[in-house]
Amino acid sequence: MRRRGFRALVCAGVLTLAGCHRGPEVPRLTGTGSPYLRALWLPSVGPTPYDWRQLPGRVVLVSFFATWSFPSLAQLPTLEALQKERGAQGFQVVLVGLDLDGARTLAPFAEEYASLGIPVLVSDPALQQGQSAFGLIPALPASFLLDKEGQVAGAWQGMAGHAALSEAVQTLLRR
Repeated sequence: MRRRGFRALVCAGVLTLAGCHRGPEVPRLTGTGSPYLRALWLPSVGPTPYDWRQLPGRVVLVSFFATWSFPSLAQLPTLEALQKERGAQGFQVVLVGLDLDGARTLAPFAEEYASLGIPVLVSDPALQQGQSAFGLIPALPASFLLDKEGQVAGAWQGMAGHAALSEAVQTLLRR
């Protein structure tokens, strides 16, 4: 588990798709999808429907954020635009809230930002402590782009620009 967490942390520091390569294969979990998709088996809050079983086979952008993080909030319009532009092509943005009081803060946030059309997930203690396939999240926002097989294909720490994200998503959608 530590090796995968370290790999995700290294990828999080890389700002270009080309710089984040796969390295050693992460073992697939039979019947449960990739470890990254499995880490998204979290409760959701707010009006946007979420079913983790619909993620396999899609390109997924997982954005870790907190409601108190200005850069996280400033990135929301970019994420909304990407979801609207590419959602029908097999793309899904998923927000994972790292607020320590969980649903108590994230539920009102999800209601307020319902127009984004992006599911908001509540992180669990294991994820908050870096004990998931994504490893420790060192800064917010942190975004991981998963390919159709659920493997990390790119990562951004801090705010990511629309053009860079859109190009990376489009490349994965074509595969």
